Amino acid sequence: MAIQSILSESVLGWSIFTIILLAILVFCWIYIRKFQSRQESEVISTITAICALAIALITSALLPVDIFLVSFMKYPNGTYKDWAANNETREQIEDTVLYGYYTLYSIILFCVFLWIPFVYFYYEEKDDNSSTCSQVKNALKYTVGFAIVCVVLLLIGAFVPLEAPPALNSTQWEKVQYLFEELGSSHGLPALSFSISSLTLIGMLAVITYTAYGMSVLPLNLIKGTRSVMYERLENTEDIDDVEHQIEKLKSKCVDGRPLSSRDRRNLQELEGKLQVLQRRGRHLEIAERNCCTKVGSALRPFKILLGIFFILVALLFTIALLISNLDKALHSAGISSGFIIFGTNLTNPLNELLLALQPVFPLDYILITIITMYFVLTSMAGIRNMGIWFFWIRLYKIRPKKTRPQALLFLCMILLLIVLHTSYMIYSLAPQYVMYGSQKYLVQTPAPGNTTIGTTKICDADAPEDQCTVTRTYLFLHKFWFFSTIYYFGNWAFIGAFLIGLVVSCCRGKKSVIEGEVEADDSDISDDEYLH
Repeated sequence: MAIQSILSESVLGWSIFTIILLAILVFCWIYIRKFQSRQESEVISTITAICALAIALITSALLPVDIFLVSFMKYPNGTYKDWAANNETREQIEDTVLYGYYTLYSIILFCVFLWIPFVYFYYEEKDDNSSTCSQVKNALKYTVGFAIVCVVLLLIGAFVPLEAPPALNSTQWEKVQYLFEELGSSHGLPALSFSISSLTLIGMLAVITYTAYGMSVLPLNLIKGTRSVMYERLENTEDIDDVEHQIEKLKSKCVDGRPLSSRDRRNLQELEGKLQVLQRRGRHLEIAERNCCTKVGSALRPFKILLGIFFILVALLFTIALLISNLDKALHSAGISSGFIIFGTNLTNPLNELLLALQPVFPLDYILITIITMYFVLTSMAGIRNMGIWFFWIRLYKIRPKKTRPQALLFLCMILLLIVLHTSYMIYSLAPQYVMYGSQKYLVQTPAPGNTTIGTTKICDADAPEDQCTVTRTYLFLHKFWFFSTIYYFGNWAFIGAFLIGLVVSCCRGKKSVIEGEVEADDSDISDDEYLH
C-alpha cells in the first residue's frame, strides 16, 4: 500500500521508469555495437554484454531512488505525510528498497560468478573442430571454479555473527546451534551482504585504477581535442615516403643476385609491416577528412572545451569533498576498530552542503545526485576505454571502436558491475549526511513564553530523534561489516592519489589522433576492410 501511495502521488511514475529503462537498453545496445568487432561478433556474447551493462546502469540508479523514497515520506515542514505516519508503513517501504538492493545485487553475483564466466569460456573454447556440446562442457568445467568461490563467500558470510556470541563456558554444540540460529533469523541475508562486500573490494580496486584515471583523462581530452587531420595526413605521407626509401635501399643490396643477410631480411620484414600500417592509416585519415562527424566535431570545439572545463572542475570538487570526508573520519571517528564510521559531518563538506542547499527547490537535489552517480559510471567507462583491460602489468585486451573482441566486452561489463558496487560508498563519502537522510527534516519543540512551545524545522542529522528521521538502506548496507568499511576508507586515500597521478599523466600527454585506436600493427586486412565499409 505504501508504494502504491507513492505512485498515486506521482501519476507519471511508471511511465518515467519505463522510459528510463528503455533509454538504458538503447544506450547499452549502441555502446556495445560501437565497440564490438564485426569480424568476431557472436549473438550470445553480445546479448550478455548488453544485459550486464544494463544491469550495471540500473543498479547505479538505486541510490537516488533510495534517497528519494526516505525523503518523500515527509513534508518540507518536517512532519510525516499521512500515508507514512504509521511506523509499519515506513518499515514496509524500507524493506521494499532493501529487497530491491538484494535482488539486483544477487543478479550481479550471478553475472560475475556464473553467467559472464560461462559465456567467456564458451567463446574461448570455440574452434572449427569443436562441437557445441564440447564447448558447453568445457565452459561449465571452468565456471565451476567461480561457483566454488561464490559458495565459499556465501558460507563465510552466513556464519559471521553480527550479534554477541555465547559465553566462553558454552558447549561446542551451543556455539554451533547459535550460528545456525543466526543464519535462520536473518534468512541468509548477511551471507549475500558478505559476498557483495567482497566483490565491492574488487570494485574498489577497479575504481582506483579506471575511474580515477577516467576522471582526469575525459575532461582533458575534451579540452585538448584531437590533432589536425590535414597535418596527420601530411605527416603520414612523409613517413610512407621515408619507409619506401629504406625498403628500396635494402632491396638494392641484392640487385646482383646476392642474398640479403638475416639481419637485412629481418629489417625488410619490419619495414614492410610498418608500410602496411602506414598505408592503412592513410586510408583511415582520408575517410576521416571526408567524414561529416569530423566536421561537426570541429564546429563543436568551443562547446567541448567548456564541457571539459566543467568536468575537470567537477572532478576537483569530488576530490576535495572526498579529502575533507576522509579527514573528518580520521579526526572524529573511533578509528579502525569501528570502520571509521561517523554519524553526520563535523567538517564543512562542499558537496554535502550543496545538496542540502538545493533541497528547497524540488527536484534539484535528486537531479544532482543522479548526475553524480552517472558521472562516476561514465568516467569509469572512459578510463577503461583509454587504458584497456590489464592484469597487473600485462595488458589483456584493448577497447577499440568496431574492433573490440567479445572477451574484452565481457571483461568491460564485469568491471563496470564491480565498479557500480563501490560507487555507493564513494558517493556516501562525498556527501555523508545527505546520503544518510536525503532531504528529510524534523520538528524541534522549543519552550516559549506563556507555557507554549514553538516548532522549529531542522535538517536531519545524527542528533535527530530515531523516530523522526529514517536512515537510507544504502547507509545500513555499507556498514554491515565494520572491517569492510575500514578497507574502503583507505581505498579512498588511494583513489585521491591515483586521480592526482592520472591528472599529471594526462596533462603531459599530447593531443590524440583523430583516428585513435582505429589502426594497429596486429590488425588484419580483412578487419580493416570491414571497418572501412
